[in-house]
Amino acid sequence: MALVIRQSQIHADGVYTTSPIKKGAIVVEYTGPRLTNSQADDIYENSPRTYLFGLVDSEHVIDGDGIAAFINHCCDPNCEADEVKGRVIIRAIRNIETGEELAYDYNLYDGDPEDSAPCWCGAKKCRGSMYSRKELAKRKKNRAALDGQPRAAVPTRSNFIGSKSSRSKSGTINLGDALVGDGGRSA
Repeated sequence: MALVIRQSQIHADGVYTTSPIKKGAIVVEYTGPRLTNSQADDIYENSPRTYLFGLVDSEHVIDGDGIAAFINHCCDPNCEADEVKGRVIIRAIRNIETGEELAYDYNLYDGDPEDSAPCWCGAKKCRGSMYSRKELAKRKKNRAALDGQPRAAVPTRSNFIGSKSSRSKSGTINLGDALVGDGGRSA
């Protein structure tokens, strides 16, 4: 199977397959140097984009340097990320047709409270954010507790810009500058 990077229908650049992929197949490994969260924060504190993927130990990230770093988020994905013995594998969760863009649900958590991490996937059941449902509920509860008023999160481009990492159950993706990229990728 061959994968290519090209302009995404979701956002910025994305990864597409040039041949069919069967459900359950390993598509690609998320590769790159392993960093502690502290090292990643030091390196990328003022960077508008990164390709960080959080590991299960919650103390380390992979600083993506391969094609997998360009796979976009979608609320109705065709792939999932899974950590197996310290390696992050992207696997097809359904049959994927030739020419289809690859995507997985970032399920972000533990990011900057001001970062709404808006989603532009366009899925019928898009939740409007790359944060997990659990994280969105937690954020809504925290905001309500702070101001005594329940309110829904409304993603906007202006509050998306930032450089802090947002951790994910399946990975950490720095959402960086929405105007130049998705998950740290350039637009």
